[in-house]
Amino acid sequence: MKRFVPLLAAGLLAGTAVAQPTFESPSPTAGSGTSETANQMADKAMYKPVEYANAGKPGPALVVIPGEVKSNNATFTQKFGPNNIADYAELELGKANFKILERADLGPLLNEFQLAYTMGDPQAARKILQKGKFKTTKWVVKFDVLKAEQVAQAESGFDGRAVGALIGIFGRGSGGAAGNVVASSVQTGESTGVWIIGMRYKIIDANTTEQVATGYAEEKMELGAKSNSVLGLSSGAAGGLTLDSLVQRLVQKTVWEIDSKHK
Repeated sequence: MKRFVPLLAAGLLAGTAVAQPTFESPSPTAGSGTSETANQMADKAMYKPVEYANAGKPGPALVVIPGEVKSNNATFTQKFGPNNIADYAELELGKANFKILERADLGPLLNEFQLAYTMGDPQAARKILQKGKFKTTKWVVKFDVLKAEQVAQAESGFDGRAVGALIGIFGRGSGGAAGNVVASSVQTGESTGVWIIGMRYKIIDANTTEQVATGYAEEKMELGAKSNSVLGLSSGAAGGLTLDSLVQRLVQKTVWEIDSKHK
């Protein structure tokens, strides 16, 4: 019995040690109605891992080189560059069980390597492939953003001042005056904007610089806001998927296709 108790305690401690940490919000509105609404919206935008169909099968060694962002939208280009997208791609390709040669470990060779493949120069590419970690590389993969634009905007609302004025004109006595005040105080508004972002991937044979495969995916990003005000009591909410989250989801979508069709 004496030996059993320490063993049981050790088992309980071991179970506690592997539990994922949780954190409390320091916000003064934590737990309130507005907090609950905002957190429900945020939960839908959080990172969700993808189960890649062939993750149990090791993929070939590859290098992700920064692609191109071909959108002219200033909001997008100020926030995202090719390196951001390549970082997401390395993360997801690693989860899909591809052997990733980290760009950070390749040093100054990366610039030569990227130039060789961008220019489609097989001789220059082969020279680099004979050096160091590049010897095991089978694929070169790049992800390009071909489209990032806001394609739709819709708004609706109600202003009660006109209705209140009519009640004031046609209403009689205190009832009409009260109706005028209530109707005039009603203000509602709603606005929604939709973006479409499109991403292309290319798989290039590391030895020949020939294209092995390509694919394209699009996703919509909806941003919305709504507000209501009656008799001085107001409520409102605004939110939607962020550009960061949408780009990461597009990477997940394209990596899923690479894992499913080309591994």
